[in-house]
Amino acid sequence: MSSGPLDVQLVDVTKRYGELDAVRRVSLDVRRGEFFSILGPSGCGKTTILRMVAGFIEPTEGQILIGGRDVRGVPPNRRPTSLVFQHLALFPLMNVYDNIAFGLRMRGEAEREIAKRVVGKLDLINLRGYDRKRVDQLSGGERQRVAIARSLIIEPTVLLLDEPLGALDLKLREHMKEELKAIQHRVGTTFIYITHDQGEALAMSDRIAVMRRGVFEQIGTPADVYERPDTPFVAYFVGENNAFKGTAAAADGEMAALDSPVGRLWGRNPARLAPGTRALLFIRPEKVAIGAGDGVENRLHGSLQEVYYEGLVVRTRVRLSEGTELTLALPNTGASTLPATGQPVTVKFAARDAYLLPEPSA
Repeated sequence: MSSGPLDVQLVDVTKRYGELDAVRRVSLDVRRGEFFSILGPSGCGKTTILRMVAGFIEPTEGQILIGGRDVRGVPPNRRPTSLVFQHLALFPLMNVYDNIAFGLRMRGEAEREIAKRVVGKLDLINLRGYDRKRVDQLSGGERQRVAIARSLIIEPTVLLLDEPLGALDLKLREHMKEELKAIQHRVGTTFIYITHDQGEALAMSDRIAVMRRGVFEQIGTPADVYERPDTPFVAYFVGENNAFKGTAAAADGEMAALDSPVGRLWGRNPARLAPGTRALLFIRPEKVAIGAGDGVENRLHGSLQEVYYEGLVVRTRVRLSEGTELTLALPNTGASTLPATGQPVTVKFAARDAYLLPEPSA
């Protein structure tokens, strides 16, 4: 995204509980109209950040600014934010209309104005005609949309979403990813989205912050964090990866070699690792192919161990000659072209698709 006005800024924010730093000196700029996701495993601090922005928790150190204003000490109901909880927190004894209208009634808005805006939000979430339905008559996806409409109707500067798709089944979750992104595009409100699901973050976000143990490991576009991870944690956590351990060896411009138990392998060297550095070489399963490998820098020999048919791809496991196992995700071409299980195979991948990163210390 191009640079523009900032809706949320975190400046050296720390949240400490006793001796534990749940969040440690994080800084972040979220641009106006951006769909920004914070991605990380349970307990990494992402929900703590969301609740600090919302005002339910105060930071121990640092500043949080919304629209350029320092919001320290400002209670949640006076911040220009709205929070969609993981379990939605809809009012079960109210119908859809009353759930969506709740925030405006609390502000003392006139009923005529409330009615007009509720109808507009029902159109936005494609639930026109559902206004008198009870919450328990709705599907999981419909309840999700009602919760979003209830939050958006008060016109927040920033909508905060705390893993809102976690309770949905797989097919509905896939559908709601598209719905959420479409809603955000239509209203133009800044979204900050918390998730541990890499697929959600990659599919919906303009930018992603990958979080671990209270700090951000990397902030970038979905393509940045998937194709160009800054750290081994990001490489392992975002999507699936094969990794070879070894020692960085000869360098050739942007490329470098890794001397590993399977031989010398070549990949990109974004960290500019010096020869002799303990390193990992990563390669995504979809970047590895089976074949002779003419003209490709990296060729390895092994035997086909397992084949898993997954529809869109055929996932295979190859055991290399010295015992290392490599996962491949091959496109489903509709033809049975794979060798039989146990047969010898050659696998190949290009140096431009692999990358070296420093091996983490213990």
